[in-house]
Amino acid sequence: MSIEVLVPHLPESVSDATLITWHKQAGDTVIKNENLVDLETDKVVLEVPAPESGVLIKLLKSDGSIVLGGEVLALLEPSILKPGEQSDSSISESENEESDIPLSPSVRRLITENALDPSLIKGSGKEGRLTKVDVLDYLHKNTLQEAQLIAPAAAAPIAPTKTVEIPAVIKSETASSGLLNLRPEQRVPMTRLRAKVAERLLQAQQNAAMLTTFNEVNMQNVIDLRNQYKERFDQKHHVKLGFMSFFVKASIEALKRFPAINASIDENDIIYHGYYDIGIAVSTERGLIVPVLRDADQLDFAGIEQSIVEFGAKTKAGALTYEDLKGGTFTITNGGIFGSMLSTPILNPPQCAILGMHAIKERPVVENGQIVIRPIMYLALSYDHRLVDGREAVQFLVTIKECLESPAHLLLNI
Repeated sequence: MSIEVLVPHLPESVSDATLITWHKQAGDTVIKNENLVDLETDKVVLEVPAPESGVLIKLLKSDGSIVLGGEVLALLEPSILKPGEQSDSSISESENEESDIPLSPSVRRLITENALDPSLIKGSGKEGRLTKVDVLDYLHKNTLQEAQLIAPAAAAPIAPTKTVEIPAVIKSETASSGLLNLRPEQRVPMTRLRAKVAERLLQAQQNAAMLTTFNEVNMQNVIDLRNQYKERFDQKHHVKLGFMSFFVKASIEALKRFPAINASIDENDIIYHGYYDIGIAVSTERGLIVPVLRDADQLDFAGIEQSIVEFGAKTKAGALTYEDLKGGTFTITNGGIFGSMLSTPILNPPQCAILGMHAIKERPVVENGQIVIRPIMYLALSYDHRLVDGREAVQFLVTIKECLESPAHLLLNI
């Protein structure tokens, strides 16, 4: 009797998903829990594992199909072995047993995609099995080691541009010369994530009275403090002391002073949030995502930096979950890592404000009547004028400036 391969349950906020890629075809032998197909939602990519070992006898949905939770994707015929026969599943399991490192499909995928040697990773599962958490922790530690080699500390690597291979070239012949004129084009559908980002950004522009206010901050004291304690910080907490933790802490202090900026509008009501869930915008090949630091006001500098590095490792491994991306009361985006000097960030609805960080550049400034060179960063705060007055927005940004130029405020809570 065949078994149905179903679309997994989707969260309430997700109505459907797009079938991206089948990893198996009709007639292929599959292993229980092996990933059969990837489904893309508005936020994450879901794997659909094989419910049993057997043969995939029929695919009911093709690549690009829109599917709902509980829909049947394929039919699978369970394996029935004759005496003495050995299935592909058994062979695979035997290979894993010989290596003494049994791997689940999700773990095997992480190992393959990141070109890891499983023998170098300590398993915490039953009988020493590797778990997904073990691999993510290993990637996390490697990310930390790589980050320590990056210099200068203030700079961040620019994400490599993904080259899009154009499968076909449109050739046209010029009537006068008869020469071939190569004019390449490619039409591809938007990913679900890209389409959702486009929808939300358009929604923000159409439904909010969005304004942006600017200021500049002298980063000298933060840089000096960071240089003075970064080695001891790393040795104690095993994580690099970056700039983002300072900005998160400064933002929380400003949000406490101006609670309207930590609020949101729900029809005719204003919701004032008594907690601080800070979204950190991250650019990926699939599009913009915003993992959320829950209760960020309860985290110290090390906790913030560790959470950010963990988000980075999970993003690289494609392991972010709905819980990682859900909610948020305020967002910080750092265009400076790509060299941006100034920008007007767009709101992340239903939030009413977003802070934009930019590149740190040495500039001449006047101090005590003297012209000196200081590392300056431009800050931008975009806000919904329906809820936030201009005075509040300006004072909010001034508060962040004051906290960063006198970081003792953050350390002493004054």
